Amino acid sequence: MPKVNVYNMKGEVVEEIELDSNIFGVEVNTYCMHAAVVNNLANKRQGTHSTLVKSEVSGGGKKPYRQKGTGRARQGSTRSAQWIHGGIVFGPKPRDYSYTIPKKVKRLAIKSSLTSKANDGDIIVLDTLGFEGIKTKNMVEVLRNLGVSDGRTNGSALVVIPEKDINVVKSASNIKGVDTAYVNTINVYDILRHGKFIVTKDALSKISEVYA
Repeated sequence: MPKVNVYNMKGEVVEEIELDSNIFGVEVNTYCMHAAVVNNLANKRQGTHSTLVKSEVSGGGKKPYRQKGTGRARQGSTRSAQWIHGGIVFGPKPRDYSYTIPKKVKRLAIKSSLTSKANDGDIIVLDTLGFEGIKTKNMVEVLRNLGVSDGRTNGSALVVIPEKDINVVKSASNIKGVDTAYVNTINVYDILRHGKFIVTKDALSKISEVYA
């Protein structure tokens, strides 16, 4: 089983724990991760783009010129697709891009992405994470203590907490490159696009329960 250090909010090592090999020690499946990322991005699409077809463009009711004798191709409307300001052929229309992937594929993709983070040494485990109030500087200080931030620029990190904590979520909301998530809302896209995967011990236990 892979082992990682557990840090406190000051960046001090307090203990060492073993990660669940069923979650953080599987064979990485790039196909499943790719399928999950594409699915996540597709489900985020609004699908509100729309173009006008010939019948929806105003005007064009009059035949532009007579059928024969001009030497030009026959035309019935200035709103045909070949005309400037004409309609669009096969243009995008509002649609739903979302779809589902098999649960087994999604679960394996989560495990593969977490294993990938563990293999790269990008998992940081915290014993606890909590603030008395909403202060961005509190989260910045924690990130600096953990080596994610150097004080001038913030690194990229996904902070996973076991349950809703407004103080933590809002303290991190203004930090560029840092996002928060709950155990039941993590996805492969967010895990892979962030540099570090910061998780509390309680959240780590829940991850083992949910995705085992």
